[in-house]
Amino acid sequence: MTSPTINRTDLINLVITSLRDVLEQSGRPLPATIEENTLLFGKGALLDSLALVTMVVDLEQRLEEEHGLTLTLADDRAMSQRNSPFRSVGALVDYLEQLIHEEQSRD
Repeated sequence: MTSPTINRTDLINLVITSLRDVLEQSGRPLPATIEENTLLFGKGALLDSLALVTMVVDLEQRLEEEHGLTLTLADDRAMSQRNSPFRSVGALVDYLEQLIHEEQSRD
């Protein structure tokens, strides 16, 4: 069975929507713009560790519900990378693309 496809623009929009929801739910201010270079986690970023976990869970749920993709975003592999896939919107989208490609290659 082939997994559904999702393009980069859709992934960017999904990450941004999830980020906005997490920021709103936690009462944090929304930045004027959110782009691929927007920092998610780390020094000067929008999210603390709890908000990041909330966003990861939200993204996993959205990917499954909206696109039929069952992915685990926060695992040993993600945490052991030299450059965190959670440092920015673009880095997270890159990581999502990689995971989706690997998932589709298994099908």
